[in-house]
Amino acid sequence: MPIRWGDMDAFGHVNNTVYFRYMEQVRISWFEQMGLAGSNADGQGPVIVNASMEFLKQLHYPGDVIGRMSVATPGRSSFDTGFELVRADDPNTVYARGAARCVWIDYAAGKSVPVPDQLRATIESGALVKAA
Repeated sequence: MPIRWGDMDAFGHVNNTVYFRYMEQVRISWFEQMGLAGSNADGQGPVIVNASMEFLKQLHYPGDVIGRMSVATPGRSSFDTGFELVRADDPNTVYARGAARCVWIDYAAGKSVPVPDQLRATIESGALVKAA
């Protein structure tokens, strides 16, 4: 993902809120590659109920960020994700670590529902697709 000029703040580094956008894009790319992003005909999908980030090193423009994602064994309706952000030109240095808990919900009912079988099977097999 490109680091954009507008991602920086008055302190001359990428603003902390943007790291969460990078994490979001990695997660969405992962869902897209499994065919689970965008409009969902059955009215179900993920929501984030908790997100955190540990900022280890400042990111600066210009450059590209690579997001690495891992997913823990799912529960009935939720699963935890972990993230690392590195620069493409410095892939051995972790610039940030993040986490997010995803809960699968029925949007109309506003209630949690079981994680879809396709997603559960992918997570449990460890066959994670490469995210952006």
